[in-house]
Amino acid sequence: MYFLQQLINGLTLGSIYGLIAIGYTMVYGIIGMINFAHGDVFMVGSITTFIVLLMFALTGGSGPFAIALALALVIAISMAVAATFNWTIERVAYRPLRGSFRLAPLISSIGMSIVLQEFVRIAQEGRSKPIQPIIKDKFVLMTKSVGTQDFAVTLSYMQIVIILSTLVLMTVFTLIIQRTALGRAQRACEQDTKMAALLGINVDRTISITFILGAILAAFAGFMFFMYYNVTDFHVGFAAGIKAFTAAVLGGIGSIPGAMLGGMLIGLIEVMWSAYFSVEYKDVAAFTILVLVLIFMPQGLLGKPEVEKI
Repeated sequence: MYFLQQLINGLTLGSIYGLIAIGYTMVYGIIGMINFAHGDVFMVGSITTFIVLLMFALTGGSGPFAIALALALVIAISMAVAATFNWTIERVAYRPLRGSFRLAPLISSIGMSIVLQEFVRIAQEGRSKPIQPIIKDKFVLMTKSVGTQDFAVTLSYMQIVIILSTLVLMTVFTLIIQRTALGRAQRACEQDTKMAALLGINVDRTISITFILGAILAAFAGFMFFMYYNVTDFHVGFAAGIKAFTAAVLGGIGSIPGAMLGGMLIGLIEVMWSAYFSVEYKDVAAFTILVLVLIFMPQGLLGKPEVEKI
């Protein structure tokens, strides 16, 4: 029973990591660069969720319709704010350096990560920002008496929403990449940006849209994170971003299903290690698994080997 509860918790955390990881893998798949500010875009989404919820004065005692309408507006506003930030990052920190040596945009993205963290810290103070749970209901799957205590395996409404919405979004974005004109343009840019431009594809617009789509996913993950844990701060994006990047590499960076699989695995490893071993070493366990996978499968679990162009 304890294992089942931890399995549910691990899948929930892994779903959040997976949503962020898809943003990493989409950007890398097109322009071959890692946006290390992506985790802080996730943080901006969670902070925006906190601010807008306070503006709406939404509580768990509000009616179901009012809660659903307010949360839909919160998601839309968080996505718009995060998309604006990520679009600006692409225009300021990436586009001018696209033809430069490979370390330049990497350093620039780290700088943008610090800028976002400090901007939020100064604008919203450095303290944690908790809120009372809005969605608290849950299902009791099973109960078992252990001595004088009863242990229950529960599945909350938020956990259901997080896991299902993550799977839906993964499917939608996979179909966008495979079946739409935008997806064809993204895949063409991934193979050769110069040739794509010669064929009439607007490379700058395609890359900007990709950054916006990544920000939408990160903002949604930030919203789900805040609704699940009911607390956020200016530094939460750093740890989540590193874990999501690890998940993208583990699953095979450039593969959307791989990013989701990697996120699920990282979430399960963290939760299971924390449950059965020392919580202080959960990150060590996650990165150890990453190293072992990359030793035997350098391209990741679902990634494709890179083919050198001659």
